[in-house]
Amino acid sequence: MLLAQVKGPVVASAKLDNLSGRRLLLAEVLTVRPDGLHSTGRKLVCVDAVSAGTGEIVLVVMGSSARTAPELGAVPTDAAIVAILEGLSADGERLDLGRVAEGAG
Repeated sequence: MLLAQVKGPVVASAKLDNLSGRRLLLAEVLTVRPDGLHSTGRKLVCVDAVSAGTGEIVLVVMGSSARTAPELGAVPTDAAIVAILEGLSADGERLDLGRVAEGAG
């Protein structure tokens, strides 16, 4: 699983029938450092399985795990958003999900 921050929607004027009705979101992979969350610059297009919104911190699964999420088995995807984080602790410290620093630090 990857931590990521939703950057916004991806709009496709033409797509496979299996993707019809599915929201596509651009998410940036995050890394955890001692001083908190940092952006990595690596972005993914993900199928949204949980109605995530722009700016939210989410969990992304990739590969076969993305296709085993409920109702995504027939969807041709390599990345799916499967959770919206409410809290995150690392090394005994609660991280501020509202603050993502630029760069991997």
